[in-house]
Amino acid sequence: MKKLLLIVAIPVVAVLGALIALVTLVNPNQFKPLIVEQAKTHTGLDLVIEGDISWQFFPSIGFELGQTELRNPQGFEQLNMFKVDSVGIDVSVMPLFSQQLEIGNVTLDGAAFSLETLQDGTKNIDALTKAQTAQADATSTGEKPESATQPKTEAVTTSEDSGSAWTINLAGVTISNASVEIQDKQAGAFTKLYDVSLNLSEFAVDTWTKADFAAKGESNQQKFTAKGEAEFKLAQGFTHYALRNINLDATFNDPATKIDSAKISLATFEFNKANALTYAVLGNAAGLDLDMKGSASLQVDEAISKVLMNQLVLDATFKGTSLPQSPMKVDMASDLSFDLTKNHLSFVLEKLTANALAFDGKADVTLGDIPKVRFALHSPNIDLDEFLGVEQSTASDTAPTSTPSETKPQKPSQTSPKKPAEEVEPDLSALKTLDVKGDIAIDKFKASNAKMQNVKASFSVNRGIAELTSFTSNLYQGSISATARLDARKTPASYTAVKHIKGVKVQPLLIDVASNDKLEGTGNIDVDIKGSSLTPTGIQKNLVGAVVINFADGAVNGINVAQLIRENYAKIKGEKVAGSNEVQKTDFSAMKATLKLNKGNVSTNDLQMQSPLLRIRGNGSANYINETVDFTVSTSIVGSLQGQGGKDIDELKDVTIPINISGAWAEPKFKLVFDDVLKQKAQKEIDRGVEKLTDKIKDEDTKKAVDGLLKGLFN
Repeated sequence: MKKLLLIVAIPVVAVLGALIALVTLVNPNQFKPLIVEQAKTHTGLDLVIEGDISWQFFPSIGFELGQTELRNPQGFEQLNMFKVDSVGIDVSVMPLFSQQLEIGNVTLDGAAFSLETLQDGTKNIDALTKAQTAQADATSTGEKPESATQPKTEAVTTSEDSGSAWTINLAGVTISNASVEIQDKQAGAFTKLYDVSLNLSEFAVDTWTKADFAAKGESNQQKFTAKGEAEFKLAQGFTHYALRNINLDATFNDPATKIDSAKISLATFEFNKANALTYAVLGNAAGLDLDMKGSASLQVDEAISKVLMNQLVLDATFKGTSLPQSPMKVDMASDLSFDLTKNHLSFVLEKLTANALAFDGKADVTLGDIPKVRFALHSPNIDLDEFLGVEQSTASDTAPTSTPSETKPQKPSQTSPKKPAEEVEPDLSALKTLDVKGDIAIDKFKASNAKMQNVKASFSVNRGIAELTSFTSNLYQGSISATARLDARKTPASYTAVKHIKGVKVQPLLIDVASNDKLEGTGNIDVDIKGSSLTPTGIQKNLVGAVVINFADGAVNGINVAQLIRENYAKIKGEKVAGSNEVQKTDFSAMKATLKLNKGNVSTNDLQMQSPLLRIRGNGSANYINETVDFTVSTSIVGSLQGQGGKDIDELKDVTIPINISGAWAEPKFKLVFDDVLKQKAQKEIDRGVEKLTDKIKDEDTKKAVDGLLKGLFN
């Protein structure tokens, strides 16, 4: 028992003796000049330590500094660049007797950093950079900096008053209740971080060390928090380091955004190696509820010049009334690489789906004052109507069908009118900050119920000017090509467009787009228009240009011109009008017209339509703002009506018969203008009679007198 007590007592007495020797023989205030001097050497700034340095024995051996301040250079608003309420330093006891100061942990409580930028761009931290540069220059030339007593080495000698040389080594740091204020007077910005904390445990080279941190912050109306943890390992000489178990969780709030959680996790992080990354974001932004998560393989080279993010996956759900479809499910798989030396981003999109939409492609972005973007995008199928929630009525619901008893087309079904929303020119200012050029290919495309195939488009946006340099597509057994230009440098924006449609089957196109089957045939259409304003009303009021149409082998449904002529001619002659079961349709072999658009009005004076029976010319106008029409079609009979199911009325051959079309274009009124038909018919008979009479008169003067007398009766 005595031996056991002796064994226990010996180390206790040794420790007590060491503590007594430490307090008696080692005065911690002798380090005070050393700390102040080294601060001046490394920062060029004055360090002020309030009071004496005192020993602390709990929870570990060390000493404590009172309030400590690192002064700002002259000319800055705040007195201190750095201030701390207390600094605690844990040290190893035995190395002190060998003039070695091995600091186990430094504890900073109530630390406050002030980073300030003046109106001229000068920063208070510039003093630190200048001091480090001056020291490096002095070391390379073998001279001492004015503020230093020794060159920078691991072993630091105290002032002559201390009379001893000490070696200082730092092992770790713990920061609590810290704050950071960043004031930029040049930019007019102010950011404050508070409740900042940092803890390191078991810090040593070639050993995994755990660190955790947290902070809160404010900047104008923005508020944010961040907390995280990680483990890191430093190689001997700090030539290499690695991280693992990295987790970051942040929140963000401003008047338009509320991110409840933004998490990033890395299982490992080492340079030149693939590191597994996961992320998740939950919150609300721009009125949309966000739920996003994903993963990637992250690789960074040791020079931190290239970043690769392969197998980047996004699985997201967006909800909100502003979306065309809510909820919207978005999935993405891609590869990304970023060259920091060239500010160049390469992006390969393996797939991107947004509900029923699907895309793939690639993009290259070079960052600068105006980012340069080049891309190629492909989609197998885009149904824009379904995506935007546009309801399309079918042709069977709205298009008129030709029956014997019908004399006019059905009126398309209409929904009850809604109060029109206030029209505002779109904000296109973002186009002034872009340099974008790319190609889009779509195998199948549907918009406004019009169906296209093999859509290919090339366009560019450069400093406010957007150009569709090429657009081609197949549609309704024909093709379309187009170019367009939008100038958004001024408001309202102006535009031009040129379009060529060839060989398109007109009736199925009109049925799909306008639920209207009034026109059949194969159409060629050339469009050349320009205008300003991008609001619906603005487009109508400012649109000018020309549309040239050339249709072949078609028909106009809803009107039978032959029947209309026959019935009205019979009425004029006082004959009984027989009932007719004829189809309300007028065939033609060719139809041509040039339509002139002028700020809400479309007019033509060269409409021509040909058929074996008729020759039709037309002129007039329509107002597409009021949706009214006033058009006169002049019809000449050049064939027999017998082939149209009626009696032969060859006496009307070569007589021009006008038909007026007027009223709302959804339900136009057709009127046969027969005022001068009889006059033309009588004139025709007179011409025949005069021709026969004058043939028998030999004297030329008499012929002229008789001809003038008879014709004058009808003029």
